[in-house]
Amino acid sequence: MSIRKTDFVPNEYYHIYNRGNSKQKIFHDKEDYERFLKLLFLSNGNNNFKIYFIKNDVIYDFNRGQQFVDIGAYCLMPNHFHILITQTEEGSISKFMQKLTTAYVMYYNEKYKRTGSLFEGKFKSEHVNNDRYLKYLFSYIHLNPIKLIESKWKEVGIKNEVKAIDFLKNYKYSSFKDYLKESRRESIVLNKKSFPDYFPTAKTFIKEILDWINYKN
Repeated sequence: MSIRKTDFVPNEYYHIYNRGNSKQKIFHDKEDYERFLKLLFLSNGNNNFKIYFIKNDVIYDFNRGQQFVDIGAYCLMPNHFHILITQTEEGSISKFMQKLTTAYVMYYNEKYKRTGSLFEGKFKSEHVNNDRYLKYLFSYIHLNPIKLIESKWKEVGIKNEVKAIDFLKNYKYSSFKDYLKESRRESIVLNKKSFPDYFPTAKTFIKEILDWINYKN
């Protein structure tokens, strides 16, 4: 049995991530991405929800009860996901992740007529133990989608910076839009107040992203 190396402590920050078994896709279409996004919201609380309720357009009005975690950033990629998170009480990250991944695997296995595990073992976690690393993670997580248009950008740099930023601005399955101060229902997934206010404006956020892109270039 594998033992998790990270001990989750309330009011500390953690980078949570996992990917599909053998790097297989865990999101194939719009419905899959949107289901996981809805589950990010619905699973974050001790009130149970009915599966049929997820199809309802008003799910973001659901009373989740006591929240397990506060989410500062996230990004969904075809075969993996990233979440920047802090827990509200002892053990609540594990409760949240179990509720989230169990609900998604049930949905996925039913939709694609499969059985067994979907993810590559237990979710992975890294303790964010300093301010510089925490600020960096907001860029690292939100820059992930660039791989979809320039797979080697980390090694060779970005060929078209404007195109890359436009792609990030239009990518629906991360919290990038929320840091641009866009009004959308998915914004309720985040609780920015539990994280340092590194980016008080959309302009400061974009500047940070560009700084990292230029650093890589």
